Amino acid sequence: MKTTPPSPQTIEELMQRANSMAGLTLGQVADSHGFTTPTDLKRDKGWVGQLIEYELGALAGSRPEQDFLHLGVELKTIPIDDKGKPIETTYVTVAPLVGIQGLTWEKSIVYHKLQTVLWVPVQGSRNIPVAQRQIGTPILWSPTPDELTLLKQDWEEIMEFIAMGQVQQLTARHGEVLQLRPKGANSRSVTQSIGKDGSKRLTNPRGFYLKIPFTQSILSRFFN
Repeated sequence: MKTTPPSPQTIEELMQRANSMAGLTLGQVADSHGFTTPTDLKRDKGWVGQLIEYELGALAGSRPEQDFLHLGVELKTIPIDDKGKPIETTYVTVAPLVGIQGLTWEKSIVYHKLQTVLWVPVQGSRNIPVAQRQIGTPILWSPTPDELTLLKQDWEEIMEFIAMGQVQQLTARHGEVLQLRPKGANSRSVTQSIGKDGSKRLTNPRGFYLKIPFTQSILSRFFN
């Protein structure tokens, strides 16, 4: 296996690297590092993101911080269909279900991660073999004041449900741009949460996800 690519030292260097990937296939990038491209992503759901992280020299891995912490940039790959529309919601971070007293939007990991995002579109249609899926033009995005307001409103509403011991009542329909969904290897994954009486109880881990219309509006603003 080749040496891990060094992390870019400036945003300009990061964007230069990201732009140099545009037009390449996942197979070409994987081959350049000696990686095997899976035939499908059913068992390798995070493979595309991990490949792009590796190619660009991201450092965070699974830690709850920005992928390029020294640059203040989060990396998100986003699978798109043949019309350029996102195929799925975008995972942001695990949701805290206990120890949330005094936590504010400005101190949250969601706020921290979404300050500046490098979006890398990738063809995601299942009729295209994984190795032949092309990487698109990258976008460096920071939320507008209106987008920040929407994100904050959703986050605060969701966190109020969690604090009141009502995490079980939250569904993917809650939130205009941000939603909470189960996040675990399977339904047997459990973590502590706040119960209605304030005691601790076990529930499935949850994650924050950006809804498709929100990420579609980001892509449309840059590409239209």
